[in-house]
Amino acid sequence: MESESLPEELAAAFLGIQRLVRRRLRRGLALPRLRGAEVELLRLVESRPGIGISDAAKELYLASNSVSTLVNQLVKDGYLLRETDPADRRAARLLLTEAAAQRLADWQRRRAELFAGHVARLDEADQDLLAAALPALRRLAVTLHEEVPE
Repeated sequence: MESESLPEELAAAFLGIQRLVRRRLRRGLALPRLRGAEVELLRLVESRPGIGISDAAKELYLASNSVSTLVNQLVKDGYLLRETDPADRRAARLLLTEAAAQRLADWQRRRAELFAGHVARLDEADQDLLAAALPALRRLAVTLHEEVPE
């Protein structure tokens, strides 16, 4: 593969995989679907309990008012708790509810099962290639995360 086509091929592969995974995981889901930004915010709060809205906005590269809207919806739906920051009574700290923690854990379990089943269908050589690519893919994710939006 030419190095000029590698970025486009990677982007297309990731997009296709992400779309298919989302569709497969939505099948049979009894709960209302969460939007991508809602899931991203829940996953961020899971990894950083007590994060504030402005810090969450910076981390997700969203406007603070957009995150506030997401927070309001997720609080209403029973997935987030908004507590007053004792250090600054004007600021809120975000925490997952048990319902959100269970929903994220279920999603992660179902995703792992989906990938395990499909990776097992690949031959050993392809499995080895995927394993060898993981460090480079993780470094790519870091560079994408570190990119400062214009």
